[in-house]
Amino acid sequence: MPPIKLFYIEKGCCRAWFNSDGKDVTFQFIFENQFASSFETILSNAPSWYSVETLEPVVVYSVGIEDFKQRMALHPHIREFYHKYVESRLLLYQSLFVSYIRDKPEQRYKELLKQHPEIVQRIPQHYIASYLGVTSASLSRIRNRK
Repeated sequence: MPPIKLFYIEKGCCRAWFNSDGKDVTFQFIFENQFASSFETILSNAPSWYSVETLEPVVVYSVGIEDFKQRMALHPHIREFYHKYVESRLLLYQSLFVSYIRDKPEQRYKELLKQHPEIVQRIPQHYIASYLGVTSASLSRIRNRK
């Protein structure tokens, strides 16, 4: 297995996706000042169940996870920053999970635009549709209802 790395996006945008029955499913967009990492790989050395793809040219930094863990042990401010980031990701995933059960795709689209209004300029529509769990045609109808 190749060395496990943690990636930090300084500039650009990526998407995290997995394949479900031959269909790409986007479950996260990663923007500036965010990490692209597989927690299951970092925490347990298990292979990641998803891939990360750049959607724009990116400036990205990487650090080996073992080096990062050593730095966290030596520097409390790095450990605190990382723990706050993990907590924010947990809250994001929990919010998304509940949203997929409770909200209609139109509400999820509005929330996505509220959090990242630039998304319609930066992300191709078919990836936004995949993220919302709808077809591109359904997303077009949602966008036209505004």
